[in-house]
Amino acid sequence: MTKSLKSLWARFLFQDRGILPTQKLMLVYGILTVALGIAAVGDLSWWYVFAIDLIVFLVSFGDLFFSPKKSQLRFKRTLAEEMERGLPYSVVIEVSNPTAYSFSYRLIDSLPQSFVRPFPVRGTILKDSVVRITYETSPADRGKYEINKLYFRYRSLFGLWEKQTTIELPEELKVIPDLTETRQYLENAQKFLLYEGLKIRKQLSGSGEFAKIRSYVVGDDPRKINWRQTAKLREVMTNEYEPEHGKYITILIDCGRMMGAELKKGNRLEKALEASLTVAAAALKKGDYVSVLAFSKEIKVYVPPAKGMAHLQTILQAIYNVKVDAAESNYAAVLQYLEMMQKKRSLILLFSDVRTFLHEESALIYLKRLRQRHLFFMIGVEDQTLVKRTKTEPADVQAAMLKSIAQQQMLFKKREKNKWEKQGLQMIEAPEEQLAVTAVSQYIEIMNQSLL
Repeated sequence: MTKSLKSLWARFLFQDRGILPTQKLMLVYGILTVALGIAAVGDLSWWYVFAIDLIVFLVSFGDLFFSPKKSQLRFKRTLAEEMERGLPYSVVIEVSNPTAYSFSYRLIDSLPQSFVRPFPVRGTILKDSVVRITYETSPADRGKYEINKLYFRYRSLFGLWEKQTTIELPEELKVIPDLTETRQYLENAQKFLLYEGLKIRKQLSGSGEFAKIRSYVVGDDPRKINWRQTAKLREVMTNEYEPEHGKYITILIDCGRMMGAELKKGNRLEKALEASLTVAAAALKKGDYVSVLAFSKEIKVYVPPAKGMAHLQTILQAIYNVKVDAAESNYAAVLQYLEMMQKKRSLILLFSDVRTFLHEESALIYLKRLRQRHLFFMIGVEDQTLVKRTKTEPADVQAAMLKSIAQQQMLFKKREKNKWEKQGLQMIEAPEEQLAVTAVSQYIEIMNQSLL
């Protein structure tokens, strides 16, 4: 295909500059040609038919003079610099038409294929006006993207021809993990966690730093009643304690092959990133030091420990673009690396696939060594398919075989988890919707028990 043909084809595909006939012109021209053709069967000469068609075609070009020149239009795109995966965002295209001609338009923006693309967007722009065109999109994949071109078509006064122009509007945007759960925790931790109750308050009463004096509620430890404030206010008041601040939390994020397993919304890595950011926010809010390490067969990202809510943005910018690798995770290598980097006692929170991790006997050696200094806890997404198959009724031989295999895998997982937990290495699985809540609850429970 020659260069001119490629350019013409791109023009029809809404990807180039130029002019194109509209369906209205094609319809008018078709009806005229058929009518003249019927007349030519009689006495009308074919030369007259060709001449009239040519004259009508050339006259139709006069319609182009009743539309703005491409150079007279001005465009501006406004969009967020950061978008969260899966959430809807509005993009605004501002079009300035200072001419004396109104027109109808169609536009296509050069969004990546992973975005929701509600194109073409249609509308009308009046003469001597500025119009803000808004459309909604939603990114499906994390990463850094460039949006450059805007493709714009507009029709002349009588709608016979359509002008097409391509505008360069370079923009860069980042698609980060969904921070909905992180914001919910920061806004109202108690409502998010749904764990504040009798059990936790009993743990809080045993140790930690003095936090405040509050009204006594059923379930509080009577030994913590503040009798001086009770006598002063004539209301039973109790002391409230919270865990000590300044502890070290190390979050490990597995980016290996098994973390690419698809879930209802995203994959395991997406859920692990969202949960790890929520845990990091909870720990930083409590005044702890947080470090993050993402890995697969090698170390991908390492964020040294720091405290303060500003550190959450550092962590986010470091891990927002990590991807699943088509390789098995090297747990032994990352634990060896962690042993060298993290000298102070910390809570090591690993987000990974529990079933895969249980097969890594080599990692047990390093974990036993780490266990002498650090506290290890692992959390993964529960395999809902496996759980459902263990509960299905064996209606036929194939269903019975699937159920027995699923039960066998569940028994293997339970047996191996017990073996690791006897070494002081705790593991837990949670449904994908509850991963962040479970992870933060476990972190707070460990802090409340002063295990660090």
